[in-house]
Amino acid sequence: MAATVSLSSTFDTHPHHYPYPNSYHSHIAHSRLHHPPYFNTSPPNPKHPLPLQLKSGCYRLVLPLSSSSDSPSSTSSFFQEPLRTGRFLSNEELEKLRVLENFSYSHEFEFGSMSVRVMRPDEIDITADLLAQSFAKSLLLPLGYVKLLAYLVKQYLIERRALMPHTATLVGFYKCVDGGEEEEQLAGTVEVSFNKRGANASPPTPTPPKDSPYICNMTVREPLRRRGIGWNLLKASEELISQLSLRRDVYLHCRMIDVAPFNMYTKAGYKTVKTDSILVLLTLQRRKHLMCKKLPVLDNPSEIYLSSPDEALHE
Repeated sequence: MAATVSLSSTFDTHPHHYPYPNSYHSHIAHSRLHHPPYFNTSPPNPKHPLPLQLKSGCYRLVLPLSSSSDSPSSTSSFFQEPLRTGRFLSNEELEKLRVLENFSYSHEFEFGSMSVRVMRPDEIDITADLLAQSFAKSLLLPLGYVKLLAYLVKQYLIERRALMPHTATLVGFYKCVDGGEEEEQLAGTVEVSFNKRGANASPPTPTPPKDSPYICNMTVREPLRRRGIGWNLLKASEELISQLSLRRDVYLHCRMIDVAPFNMYTKAGYKTVKTDSILVLLTLQRRKHLMCKKLPVLDNPSEIYLSSPDEALHE
């Protein structure tokens, strides 16, 4: 999958071009970078490093307790490790954080299954590695630079995670059921911002509205491409946006050279609203389309229809 990359305070490597060679939408994911990523190598430094909980209308610190309930085998409480942001949160933010923690999307393929959820702290490293490999290939960087790129991407992911629930990084895991049991493996990732507070500081051009939902940095692991994984990452992103944002207009970027991703987005209902000027080539960037889709207002977000993944195996 090829992707558009936009890294700064917000890692936007728009792989709405899947990290497939030559295609998809990946601000980070969907492996084609529309332009070199901008990384902020400084890790986030929140003013309030401890998790906070709102109770009886008052903010209070939530301190992790050492007990048997903290063991890996038990279900962690909402305010513990899975989605701690280290910031004061309003009632509305706490509710949205709960939605992120409970969000789950799944799809059954002919020879396997896929599940999508919000990235957890212990999944940052493998997600950064996947994105780094995708970006390095898109930027034609030597393999020796992958580790450095992975480090920079990791800092970006940590920084973005601190902005939840205004943005979220989703990870998709694939399990093959063809011929015996196999462990789930990270198959792809995608980033979603829901509003202005979660918007990338330096998005790719043409610039999307910062107060509208935006999908970027989508990438699919190379051996698992063309199975509909990218398509389902897109659908999962739209379902989550329907739950967390009142705005229906969703934006993403697609490079002009990425024909397969462009066709996929078109089939999913996205339309081109603006295209880079040819002058952007002077900045050594690829020309990109800014695409938009108006999500329907549904009582049940899971009703979102993206035709069949079989129609978009180029993902």
